[in-house]
Amino acid sequence: MDSTITPILDGKNLAQRIQTELQQQVEQLQGKFGRPPGLAVLMVGDNPASAAYVGNKEKACTKVGIASFGKHFPTDTTQSELEQVIEQLNQDEQVDGILVQLPLPEHLDAVTLLHKIAPDKDADGLHPVNLGHLVRGEEGLRSCTPAGVMRLLEEYKIDLKGKHAVVVGRSILVGKPLALMLLAADATVTIAHSRSQDLSAITRSADILIAAVGRPEMITADMVKPGAVVVDVGINRVTDKTGKSRLVGDVHFDSVKDVAEFITPVPGGVGPMTVAILLQNTVQSYIRTMNS
Repeated sequence: MDSTITPILDGKNLAQRIQTELQQQVEQLQGKFGRPPGLAVLMVGDNPASAAYVGNKEKACTKVGIASFGKHFPTDTTQSELEQVIEQLNQDEQVDGILVQLPLPEHLDAVTLLHKIAPDKDADGLHPVNLGHLVRGEEGLRSCTPAGVMRLLEEYKIDLKGKHAVVVGRSILVGKPLALMLLAADATVTIAHSRSQDLSAITRSADILIAAVGRPEMITADMVKPGAVVVDVGINRVTDKTGKSRLVGDVHFDSVKDVAEFITPVPGGVGPMTVAILLQNTVQSYIRTMNS
């Protein structure tokens, strides 16, 4: 490989391989258990980004052999209607995983809805019971995006022991669970965020820098230590002067790639891994249910 080209952490390729392995596993298990795994993705309203994600998830389910019980609700759907649907899915023996696609319209309380999902069907790993298992280092369903990041680092044999990992972003979706997973892998972890003083100094101290803030191209080359591993969790749609829109991450890829040792692209980095782990979580729930 040309030494001037920074190696890419290719999530797209790895995700495809995970999906192929899951497909083979599901084929065998379906013969044994007499039904396929089932995933229900609940989407409310018509957020275009959410619609694209849900479409990708449903396509991936079909590829792997997971039955898709997706439900799309109008924007004015009430909290109690959604709670009833989740309750029915909790009882449905064909459904192994339930996912509420975020963000939800403002009148809905996402936290309460996530709490309604049975912990063993929590395909996104966000129920307090599953987050509690993560905090205690116990087995359980893991939050998809952070688990996808960890799997990608493992694939490229990036040693985390004793390294300084900086996570920029403290959301319950990514920042907090990812910090716990990095700690479990023996990294020394700093969580930085929009209120952190002298953010550049913090990010420049990172051996592993993970950006998960949702601000387009915020991390620039001068904020990255030469030779760092840079993981970009952000997916932002930006429109240029000509009116063309494109996807960019939270990292300014073109400048940072010249400084970093490894970098994830957007798209094609963390995004496909999130979907692969979602499918993996669903199959894991299915195996546990069918064996119990």
